[in-house]
Amino acid sequence: MNIFGIGIPEVAVIVLLALLIFGPKRLPQLGKTFGKTIKGLQSASKEFESELNKTLKLNENDE
Repeated sequence: MNIFGIGIPEVAVIVLLALLIFGPKRLPQLGKTFGKTIKGLQSASKEFESELNKTLKLNENDE
């Protein structure tokens, strides 16, 4: 498993540090917030790509 160039041992260390810093009660809340942020970034990226493709198609039709 390789997420963003980070392997399983690195992910385990990050989760352990987050658990130590934020505690077990806030960790689910932080995960939920992180997930919503990633979902928002993905939707913004898709919208930007869609608008870019639409603009490129309009420019092709004008030529």
